[in-house]
Amino acid sequence: MNHVSQDSPRTQGVLLVNLGTPDEATPAAIKRFLKQFLSDKRVVSIPSIVWKPLLNGVILPLRSPKVAKVYQQVWMEEGSPLMVYAKRQAAQLKQKINMPVEIGMTYGNPSLDAGLEALKAQGCNDITVLPLYPQYSSTTTAAVSDAFNRVLQKSLVIPSYRLIREYYHHPLFIKALASKVKQHWQEHGQGDYLLCSYHGIPKRLAEQGDVYPVHCEQTTELLRIELGLTENQMGMSYQSRFGKEEWLQPYTDKTLESLAKKSVGKLDIISPAFACDCIETLEEIAIECKEIYQGAGGQEYRYIECLNDSDEHMEMMVALIRDDF
Repeated sequence: MNHVSQDSPRTQGVLLVNLGTPDEATPAAIKRFLKQFLSDKRVVSIPSIVWKPLLNGVILPLRSPKVAKVYQQVWMEEGSPLMVYAKRQAAQLKQKINMPVEIGMTYGNPSLDAGLEALKAQGCNDITVLPLYPQYSSTTTAAVSDAFNRVLQKSLVIPSYRLIREYYHHPLFIKALASKVKQHWQEHGQGDYLLCSYHGIPKRLAEQGDVYPVHCEQTTELLRIELGLTENQMGMSYQSRFGKEEWLQPYTDKTLESLAKKSVGKLDIISPAFACDCIETLEEIAIECKEIYQGAGGQEYRYIECLNDSDEHMEMMVALIRDDF
């Protein structure tokens, strides 16, 4: 007996992807999240025989209670900031493009598996996977690709899909960043210096070919041009280093100390690698780095929030999904 297959009508859907967040601001929830995150070889490439005993025996027991206290400082009424903004982004995007939109996190909940299943349940067989990482890195976008393909391995029939690799130089992304800065200036006055702080990666990854620092540099330059600033009015640095090996430089904390000693005055700081505010921006940049800057003699320090669910950010997402580039 011959089986005649008929293709299903093309039904599009969007999977919005971010790194993820703990379910609660408790040591137990933090430990679960960090264990999954730090077990990914894209994130930590130390051989398992060395890393796993260190992770389970030292890092997780010591770090989880400390990180829980930090999360408690920034936790919102509706939950983790990253998840709150992710839900707002998904809801707005669904209205604007009139197609199913689901959230999938690389680590934690809702998982990529859950996000894809929710789209399939709505009949979607043509998926746009949008990792909300403007600049490509093996530690972020590649980790999404790995995890998404592991999910697909469970299915006999996989959907068509397109993964948006990066958008660091998309005109609407640069416009959205510039709009955030200008809005901040309108409310608080223009600062004397604008620092773009990007999440760091180990230097060896760049030496092995990771294009992340090139993308960060190009985002910074395009934003500088869009804002009409000189090279003396704006710079960039890398935050959130972990462990003892060398990471991308200049480091944000050292840069802040240097700017303070130069008597910059009013310092504005923005994090263009983050699509929405999270622990790295609301605690590390907005609070911890302010203490570093002012502790070194710096004066006024102003954090500029991430793009979050701003109109310009949503307009950019629509353009990416419609492949308008």
